[in-house]
Amino acid sequence: MTDLDIPAVFLDKISPRGLEAIRKTYDFVHNYCIPADALYFDQISQDPEQRWKTTPEVTEKLKQKAKQLGLWNMFLSKHYTDGPGYTNLEYGLMAQFLGRSFVAPEATNTGAPDTGNMEILAKFGSAYHREQYLLPLLRGEIRSAFLMTEKGTSSSNALNISCSAQKNSHGNYVLNGVKWFASGAGDPRCRVWLVMCKTESSDNIYRNHSVLVLDAKKALASGKAKLIRPLSVFGYDDAPHGHCEVEFNDFEVPAEDMDNSILGKVGMGFEIIQSRLGPGRIHHCMRLIGAGEYALMRAVSRAAGRDIFGKPMVKRESFLNAYGEHKLSLQKCRLLVLNAAHQIDISNAKTAKRDIAMAKIETPRAVLKILDWCIQVYGAEGVSQDTELAKMYAHARTLRIADGPDEAHLGQLARDESKKFAEVVKYFEGHKARQDQVSKL
Repeated sequence: MTDLDIPAVFLDKISPRGLEAIRKTYDFVHNYCIPADALYFDQISQDPEQRWKTTPEVTEKLKQKAKQLGLWNMFLSKHYTDGPGYTNLEYGLMAQFLGRSFVAPEATNTGAPDTGNMEILAKFGSAYHREQYLLPLLRGEIRSAFLMTEKGTSSSNALNISCSAQKNSHGNYVLNGVKWFASGAGDPRCRVWLVMCKTESSDNIYRNHSVLVLDAKKALASGKAKLIRPLSVFGYDDAPHGHCEVEFNDFEVPAEDMDNSILGKVGMGFEIIQSRLGPGRIHHCMRLIGAGEYALMRAVSRAAGRDIFGKPMVKRESFLNAYGEHKLSLQKCRLLVLNAAHQIDISNAKTAKRDIAMAKIETPRAVLKILDWCIQVYGAEGVSQDTELAKMYAHARTLRIADGPDEAHLGQLARDESKKFAEVVKYFEGHKARQDQVSKL
């Protein structure tokens, strides 16, 4: 049987159904998705006029195959009636294989930002949101974007979001501001934008923001919402998905549409964004581990056919030692991520925030080092378009910033841990008394 990389400590927590899906995911990724990656990029138009208007045909074919295999929406855990009912732990073990292929997440409808958007629509959305957006997203018929990050704003703290939606004299919300790095907004199938904006100015800073649910096509047709440009990431434009700059100039949400245009309630934006980011951070880490594993496989393949002074590189001690160190590093990340996923399963994302933070800090760092080494093994080819390594590196480096930078997570983790310092000091203050007690035994 294929080595599914399931740590022994978690084996008894996986259902037979979950184990079968993990095996199926492995086979689907290696037999269909990885071979389709090159075709996917070949099918992206090089014509600037068509590049953002068409999508690769192979993706839809893979989506149909995934549906036939029952590999669809696996991320939506047992807490949601719309999902297949897997645990976050089980999905984590699937995602480490999905991360080995560029096209696999979309092929199984488990790609960002749709996963996070579907989760909050399922949790906070109205019947209207469900019918208009959630169900089409779950079926893979449309795509979505989350507009949070802002130009010139420290957006890692959601309280800093300044894009405003203020009521005018007619009771309509008027939206003004600039969002950027809105991943997915360039996709011609993108139909809904979830926009984090400031709607209130109360003393309770945690109740000043809301999430607007906007029909993307109608917003653009108004002329008061504009896609300014796709932003590149280390030179990649990631067409047709894109990471777009979006500008709102007096875009009005009519009062009669407000019930359908607010997710949850007015002032719930901070709560919603915290709910969205927890599982999303773990999903990214799960896939990154898969990317790291695949990069190591690539390095072995390269080293096996590369002689260094008459001896295959794959047999040299320096290569073997480095490979061993990287496998060790990946296993540490795997345990951190799966532990966080299991903690969410048995409690919730808020309770698991310490474990999520540890996984989010460590995984991109570790995988970046692995990718850097694998690129070095390949030499010049490693930084070219002839391997996946350069694109994987750009993605992994971005995740040290996306969904909160290292510094924010590390700072919060340290502050939370520092609350235990008083107990540590108190323990050592009583150390002498305990020694005296033991000496009298």
